[in-house]
Amino acid sequence: MQVISHTSDFAKRDYFLHIAVAPTKNLERYEWFMEKATEIGIDELTPIIGEHSERKIFKPERGERIILSAVKQSLKAKIPTLNPVVSVKDFIKENAGFDGIKLIAHCNEGVRQNITSVLPKDCRFLIMIGPEGDFSASEVELAMQNGFIPISLGESRLRTETAALTIVTATYLLTSNF
Repeated sequence: MQVISHTSDFAKRDYFLHIAVAPTKNLERYEWFMEKATEIGIDELTPIIGEHSERKIFKPERGERIILSAVKQSLKAKIPTLNPVVSVKDFIKENAGFDGIKLIAHCNEGVRQNITSVLPKDCRFLIMIGPEGDFSASEVELAMQNGFIPISLGESRLRTETAALTIVTATYLLTSNF
């Protein structure tokens, strides 16, 4: 057998997306999000635990199996990284030097940009979605102090997994060169 061609950028996307999402109270919803986000296109997923999180435990072994199954089903060439569970505050501090655009979606009062206005093409994104109780005011403040841009996903209050999938889909649609 002989290799006649080599493609290093097979199924390569025009963006890099690291999404940090708080596990939902109902774990099946979070697992559904993981599957769909992998099918659409993410590079990294970090489960984050915030002050208002109801679920404090997440088993990565099952998450890895869900991601791998979604990669196979969607014919993705790259398996997204599933990072260990971390607190919101530690995640923000650990990613202070992230080379790209950092966004935090929340429902708290204050100025927030529309998601469509902050997604340029060919970029690296780090996006945080909070738990069902949303981020605390101190978590949002810490994120903003560390360069995260607060964003809005519209008028409706979305479930955690719906908000996260909305961001994954928006990133895919608004930054891809079809």
